[in-house]
Formats: sequence, C-alpha cells, structure tokens
Amino acid sequence: MSKNIQQAPVLLNRDDFLLQMLRHLSGTLQDVIGLQEAEGFIALVGQKIGEEINQEYRQALQLDRLNKAQVAEVLVDLKKRVHGDFYIIEETDSKIVFGNRQCPFEDKVIGREALCMMTSNVFGVIAAENLTYAKVSIDESIARGHSGCKVTLHFDPNSSAEGIEYYGSE
Repeated sequence: MSKNIQQAPVLLNRDDFLLQMLRHLSGTLQDVIGLQEAEGFIALVGQKIGEEINQEYRQALQLDRLNKAQVAEVLVDLKKRVHGDFYIIEETDSKIVFGNRQCPFEDKVIGREALCMMTSNVFGVIAAENLTYAKVSIDESIARGHSGCKVTLHFDPNSSAEGIEYYGSE
C-alpha cells in the first residue's frame, strides 16, 4: 500500500465506522418497517445486552442480586464505560430520574429514536432482574433533538406513569 494512501487525512477508525453502521442500520429499519417495529428489533438486542451486562456486574461484585442503590450506580457506571454521561437527577422510593449530557452513539443518534430502546431495555432488564419490576420512560432524548436525555425508572407496578414495563425472571 502506498504511503500516500496510508497518510491520507481520512477520519476513519473502528468506533466511528461502527457508529456510522449502526446509524444507517437503525435508519434503514425506521424507514423500511417504521419506528415502532424498528424499536422492537432494537429492544430485542437491548434485552440480550442488558442480561449480559447484569450478569457481568453481579459476578464482578460477587452478588446474587443488586439493591436499588447498586442498580442506580451500575446504570450510571455502565453508561460512563460506553462514553455516555448519565447522572442521577432525583431518587425516591418509587423512581429514579436520570439525566444524560452525552449519548454513547454521539451525534449518530439524532433522528434515530429507535436507538433509545437500547437504554430503555438495558435499564429495564437490569432493574427488573434485580428488583423484580421496572417501568422505563424516555422523557427527553438527544435522538429527538433535546439537548440531553431524561430517563425515568419507575419501581411501583401500580404507578400510572407512562413507559415500558419490565419483569424480572425470578
């Protein structure tokens, strides 16, 4: 390969390539089958990833189950590890409200609302597997044009709050 090609100012690396691929994949799904169906496909992937991440944290912490405070810490930590910037806005007995200043999908998420199902499912699966029940609502998102994200994790199954419900397997 010639040095000219290797030294060409092409901004290409694995992370950028994967983000671009994910953007186009989710966009194609949204365009071809619609937002709701695209969210369904991405939700299945998010569920699997949530299960794997939950097991990894449980094993690393040597715990059979995480309590609510640990779930909150794990969710913030995992997002930091994938270059998100989640933080807790509010925490009560019945819910945790998270804010986010940076999406792990960077600007590739804009207009790709279906990708928010990754957060919903990863949060919902981890919370429900440890606390038996969770409901997740994406109240604001960078994907929808907001300056940040606001995600609410509800723990009361009798809550009238909108969101997607998750149930633990145990």
